[in-house]
Amino acid sequence: MESLVQVILVGIGATLIMDLWALLLKVSFGIPSLNYGMVGRWCVYLTKGKVFHQGIMKTPPVSGENLLGWIAHYVIGVAFAALLFLVLGSEWIESPTLLPALVAGVVTIVFPFFIMQPCFGMGVAASKLPNPNTLRFRSLLAHLSFGIGLYLSAKLIMTLA
Repeated sequence: MESLVQVILVGIGATLIMDLWALLLKVSFGIPSLNYGMVGRWCVYLTKGKVFHQGIMKTPPVSGENLLGWIAHYVIGVAFAALLFLVLGSEWIESPTLLPALVAGVVTIVFPFFIMQPCFGMGVAASKLPNPNTLRFRSLLAHLSFGIGLYLSAKLIMTLA
């Protein structure tokens, strides 16, 4: 049970670090962050059997999509932390190191590039959007920030334990 709580806290902490990175980019450089309402919209339409969209922004909005999107964002963060735990075991959380966390952060980019973005109608790795390389680079930085968040959250949890 203690490991489960640790994994949940690491996932929430890492996702929070990722969100703080996005906020820093928005406040400092005017770079907009992902609209998690679109994630919520996609989740709702998944329950109706619709996986792929011509453009998620053109799909009619649904009630509560913003809240659902943010919840999904954090649940996904916890799931990725759980995968790291499953691969490396409790030893990593008890004595976290940066490199595995960064690798995990980079690996998580597979999810938006090859699942979310194609389902949203954006193509593989944002290939159907203007400036896909810029978007890919920003995505890479966001997921690296998640990896840093995995490391910092695990360090904090073990310091407080």
